[in-house]
Amino acid sequence: MLTVNIHDAKTQLSRLVEKAAKGEAFIIAKAGKPMVKVIPLGRKGTGTINRLGFMAGEFSVPDDFDQMSGGGIADMFEGKAA
Repeated sequence: MLTVNIHDAKTQLSRLVEKAAKGEAFIIAKAGKPMVKVIPLGRKGTGTINRLGFMAGEFSVPDDFDQMSGGGIADMFEGKAA
């Protein structure tokens, strides 16, 4: 993957963005240290984690979830339950 320093990225931004939009992601570095990865919108970058829905289908929430335990939890918060 292409890595460019921040100065070169500023001077070549239009060209780099065009390449990224076509699928050629690149990294911008400052003093040799990678800072950001530029990837095209709508595509997942290599090695990225998509957290939205990461546990989809792994568990289910009961319909009465908000009513479970009656007032037991409130009693615990108020120090009424042991």
